[in-house]
Amino acid sequence: MHRIARIAGLALIGVVVALHAPSGRLSARPQDDTPRQPPSGQQAGAQGQQPPQVPTFRAGVNVVRVDVIASGRDGRMVPDLIEADFEVTEDGKPQRIETFRLITVDGVPKPGDGAPRPIRTEQDEESEAARDDVRLYAIFLDDYHVRRSSAMAVKPALAAFVQKQLAPADLCGVMSPVMPVRAFVLTRSQDALLTAIRRFEGRKYDYQPRHEFEEQYAMYPAAVVERIRNQVTLSALRSLVMRMGSLREGRKAVILVSEGFSNTLPAQLNDPVSVMPGMGTPARRGPVPVAAPEPLDDRAAFFASLDLQSDLRQVYDAANRNNTAIYTLDPRGLATGEFDISEGVGAQTDRQYLQATLDTLRTLSGETAGRAIINRNDLEAGLRQVVQDSSAYYLIGYSSTNTAADGKFHEIKVRTKRSGVQIRARRGYWALTKEDVARSAAPPPPPVPGAVTKALGSMAEPWRGRYVRSWLGTARGEQGKTRVTFVWEPAPAVPGAGPSPAVGVVIQASAGSRSFYQGAVKNADGSAPNAPATVSFDADPGPMQLRISVVSEAGATLDVDVRDVRLPDLTAPQVALSTPAVFRTGNAREFQVLVAHPSPVPTASREFRRTERLLVRFDAYAPGTEVPFVTARVLNRAGTGMADLGVRAPQAPSTFYELDVPLAGFAAGEYLIEVKAKGAGGEAAALLPLKITS
Repeated sequence: MHRIARIAGLALIGVVVALHAPSGRLSARPQDDTPRQPPSGQQAGAQGQQPPQVPTFRAGVNVVRVDVIASGRDGRMVPDLIEADFEVTEDGKPQRIETFRLITVDGVPKPGDGAPRPIRTEQDEESEAARDDVRLYAIFLDDYHVRRSSAMAVKPALAAFVQKQLAPADLCGVMSPVMPVRAFVLTRSQDALLTAIRRFEGRKYDYQPRHEFEEQYAMYPAAVVERIRNQVTLSALRSLVMRMGSLREGRKAVILVSEGFSNTLPAQLNDPVSVMPGMGTPARRGPVPVAAPEPLDDRAAFFASLDLQSDLRQVYDAANRNNTAIYTLDPRGLATGEFDISEGVGAQTDRQYLQATLDTLRTLSGETAGRAIINRNDLEAGLRQVVQDSSAYYLIGYSSTNTAADGKFHEIKVRTKRSGVQIRARRGYWALTKEDVARSAAPPPPPVPGAVTKALGSMAEPWRGRYVRSWLGTARGEQGKTRVTFVWEPAPAVPGAGPSPAVGVVIQASAGSRSFYQGAVKNADGSAPNAPATVSFDADPGPMQLRISVVSEAGATLDVDVRDVRLPDLTAPQVALSTPAVFRTGNAREFQVLVAHPSPVPTASREFRRTERLLVRFDAYAPGTEVPFVTARVLNRAGTGMADLGVRAPQAPSTFYELDVPLAGFAAGEYLIEVKAKGAGGEAAALLPLKITS
């Protein structure tokens, strides 16, 4: 059974990692100890400002900064220590303190500063979190390892923390094990935090699945499910501290509400099928008689413990790298046992499991310079200590005597000469490797071209009308005019909202007193149903105003959009390109039919699946009888070329070039197709953005 548990747990670890992988919202700062150093001559700021505090390095010079919490026997901060009161060693070698100051932050705006900015966007979150006078907190509600009754009991203390301890400028967020880290946000809204706390529901030893991910292992033994839950929770916690570390280098605090972790279960709770408690487990009827443990069980428990310690180490290593302290909060208060009396676990086994789970909480807090708020009924007092630690601490900096880029862990110990003072600081840091140093010395990557950013932004800026999506293309018309093609198609249906009420689109294209087109945009059979439709008309090059009206079946106007468009002059004596048009197909037969069609309707969408195959058509123009040289390639989001595309030259009587783009070889993400035409009349380029889903 233990072997099955081990295999099943490992089989799902990839799913766990994918679930909590940090999203693209993270800032560009690396998650490892990438070299950072203040500019030459920069002095320490005034007291109360918080500079970067994680270990910072440059090739040849290792500058280490450590924040130190000094408290007296009463648990209060000792504010009158001086530099001479401290001793710092690294790997047992004394270090000379070079910078020293007391940092104080209260989260209250200074007179004349105005009220703190509310957090409405990701940009608000990032800019406010980077401020030195803002304290950052995260509350991790580990419902997998908290009983229902304990969750109810801890809510008043958490609510009091939000209402009484958080200052106006503080930022705080709430996360749970199955919540993707990209959904975690920091806020100043007490209502949002209190709502999340009120919804907290403990599920410890409750294995009924509540979503698709849990259904994958619902029929596994209970011990296997416990290991999977441990992996999910610790993976999420690790992602959270990395997310906090991405916001700034200063001190952060994570409050972990949990009863601790164990990779094993006593026989009374180790049901063969987790969602069927008691089935096939007679031991639930009472304590198991004491017997000599089997060697196989001892070995399984030993390796399970090693696996758990390894998972914990990944969490506190990540926390130390990201200067995040973990405060573990046992919601049971003064815990007397790990299991309920009705579960039939013997007293000795109960005590062993309780001690083991509490030790995991002590490990996470002790290794990250946090505190373990355990075995105490006054949880509010413990949470007040979290705020005290984040409000006042000493910042110590020194140049490490270790200059080797060995990538190893270097232990830091901070002591004080004053008696009666307790010191808490990070245990050490991971040095850079030679590869890290080389990366830090490398020049920064070139900025993303503005044209690339604009093209990608066109996909991220949907038309405010929620009913249809549209595309506007230009090509060479007759008698010096520009041929304009307008396409619309229904917007994707919102789940649960029913079909879109939009059944038609009416456009008006004009420039001043000149009208180029006015009327409904219909499909090929002349009607205007809820289907893709297109219209083409000629217009004078230059500015044009396009008014788009979305109408319902009853003729009511649902939405109106007015766009100012500049039409290019494609008859000028220079190389030019028409707007690339995209056509989508689902299989080879559809593709062949599309290729043979002289004028199919392009798609307005720019989001495609990997199972699709695209056909791209465009015209290239050059002065006189010159034939321009046309190329195409795929670019990534940074505008870097990834692969060349074959360009099919026009086949008489058609004049357009074609690209065959199968999407099966693309990973999910955003790309661009760059088309270029060169000739004696110069060069022209067009960018076609694509979003590919799985």
